[in-house]
Amino acid sequence: MTNKKEVAQAVMKAYETSYTESGLVAALREVVYQLQYHNFGECGEDMIIDARAILDVCDELEVL
Repeated sequence: MTNKKEVAQAVMKAYETSYTESGLVAALREVVYQLQYHNFGECGEDMIIDARAILDVCDELEVL
């Protein structure tokens, strides 16, 4: 399992490196990059993110 504190730090870094409105976009992309996993099924490759993992990262972001 991914260390949520490290993910939160990577998300915050992505946000802080872009001091414009696109900082939020960069942060969201980093969340996907850090937490995605793939489901290879009949429909091909789908990227999946666990909602609980996102909420755990939110908890870590609150304490940074």
